Amino acid sequence: MRENFGILRSAFIAGLCISIGCIVNLRVGGIGGAVLFSFGLLAVIHYKLKLYTGTAGFIRAKGDWTLLGVTLMGNIIGCALMATMAAYALPDILQSDNTIISSRLEKGPVACGLLAIGCGFIMTTAVQFAREGKFLPLLFGVPAFILCGFTHSVADAFYFIALPHNYTSDLLTIHIIEVVGNFVGCNLYRWIIPSSLRI
Repeated sequence: MRENFGILRSAFIAGLCISIGCIVNLRVGGIGGAVLFSFGLLAVIHYKLKLYTGTAGFIRAKGDWTLLGVTLMGNIIGCALMATMAAYALPDILQSDNTIISSRLEKGPVACGLLAIGCGFIMTTAVQFAREGKFLPLLFGVPAFILCGFTHSVADAFYFIALPHNYTSDLLTIHIIEVVGNFVGCNLYRWIIPSSLRI
């Protein structure tokens, strides 16, 4: 129980870090916003915080499902708090936020889920490099998934909650499928390539 509470606290702070990336991305936009979003992920890696997309690709076959669930919950709580504060204190971000939400709804759950797979693959690859002390792939990976239009379930928790009146059942469905898509993308490499063939 105590261990889960520690994970929840770590995941909560990770949600705050990702929220900072979301805010700067909404305010700056374009390539600049995508690059500056990387600060959130760099902070997560530096402080060794629990982030869903940084954890999903490294869990064991058995025994880590509670860890992953608590991590996701903590991430969403952190994003929810920051999104609520930002919507009040920085209302200028809401127009850009609404554009992202409209884009998700226009694409629908299947497309958003497929795009989430790409994000998961990039994030696990970047985190693997960062765990080896190589941070340049993280600086490339984060802008890459944003500029590709791939969906990140934790970032989208911020975007969706900042405009709570838009968080309908349709958006909830999209969000859940993004969580699944991220998980698939995070594990794509180790599911397809046997460990005996990995370099």
